Amino acid sequence: MFRRFDVSGYAKVILKAITLAGCVCGSTLVTQPALAGGSDVVKVRLGGDAAQTRIVIELEKSVAAKIVTRDSETDRQVIALPDIDLDKSMAGQGQGLVGDWKLENVAGSVRLKLNFKSGAKIYRRFLLPPADGISVYRYVVDIVPQGAGKGADAASQLLASVPVVTAAAQAPVQPVAPRNRKKIIVIDAGHGGKDPGAHGGKTWEKDVNLAAAKALRTALEKTGRYNVIMTRDTDSFVDLPARVRIARSANADLFISLHSDSGGDGNTRGASIYTLSDSGTERAAKKALIKGDWSQGEPPADAIVSRILIDLTQRATKNRSATFAQLVMDNIGDSTPLLKTNQRQAGFVVLLAPDVPAVLLEMGFVNNPQDEAMLNDSGHRAVMMGQVARAIDKYFDNSVQYASFAGLN
Repeated sequence: MFRRFDVSGYAKVILKAITLAGCVCGSTLVTQPALAGGSDVVKVRLGGDAAQTRIVIELEKSVAAKIVTRDSETDRQVIALPDIDLDKSMAGQGQGLVGDWKLENVAGSVRLKLNFKSGAKIYRRFLLPPADGISVYRYVVDIVPQGAGKGADAASQLLASVPVVTAAAQAPVQPVAPRNRKKIIVIDAGHGGKDPGAHGGKTWEKDVNLAAAKALRTALEKTGRYNVIMTRDTDSFVDLPARVRIARSANADLFISLHSDSGGDGNTRGASIYTLSDSGTERAAKKALIKGDWSQGEPPADAIVSRILIDLTQRATKNRSATFAQLVMDNIGDSTPLLKTNQRQAGFVVLLAPDVPAVLLEMGFVNNPQDEAMLNDSGHRAVMMGQVARAIDKYFDNSVQYASFAGLN
């Protein structure tokens, strides 16, 4: 059973939706093969015109980039991307407000060097995580004329679609096969160690949860389709925020937390599933804004842009979580009793990652004799977790390709 948290009292979402529309004429989209070898840079894309220009660096890993040039160097800017591997320097002609650019290894980090045409400046930089059918990180730099880019109207314009042209590497690049990355599934066995959870007639919840998590791992690994990560695989205590960090650090494609319910007089039985509530969404959004988890080097005036990006990603993530929750209930209902109201929402801490679809599955009531017997039966666990694994297969086989941020897909 999972304890609820009061996450009310935060301000409502500043902007619930924006229209990502429009296009900059004269640009065409070209696909460039990924770099061979161990490079973290997948491709560089450039698009736009003299009113606004965008450069997108697609990466295999997250990056915390920063501007390293002096304020006086208005026509030339250098951005450092630490802890990124680049096999070969890349360079290309500019477009719009960019005269030319170069990506190379300098002083222990990868540097992006931008030579601007007269009167241009960097307006915004941000990182988009893998999401909505896109498997890479996207480090985005928006460039505007000096004196432009003030206020929400300019922010909306810069979020409008910008077709992009892929830049070629300085040295010839041999085509390589597309990366068919296995999906990363994080399984969270609820409670553990000093936190035993609920108690049934003879069972502690933490033990039931761990046994089910191991059964699900076995079912998923048999498919050969997934890399499975457990937040714990022993009777150990892992605090709630750490479970979220594990999922985000692993770039997880899906997070499922397994629990056993408890309550009432012992007659209530059946499984249920939770996704993140609106109040929980607000909690995650406020944390991201305060700690700067999304924007990088932004002035305070760009808070509204950060909030828009967070809101868009959270709504897409919640939609995917709800889709998966429905699949789980549809599949396990053949072998497991379900509560009458079995799809619910709550502000559980383990569901708070804004960019990882997540559910919390209450597998049954540990204080109900029938449910407890089922939860402790290895045969039933294998069947139930096999059905969860099939729900995961269906989720990735039939997942809706939601529209990504315009100009970045």
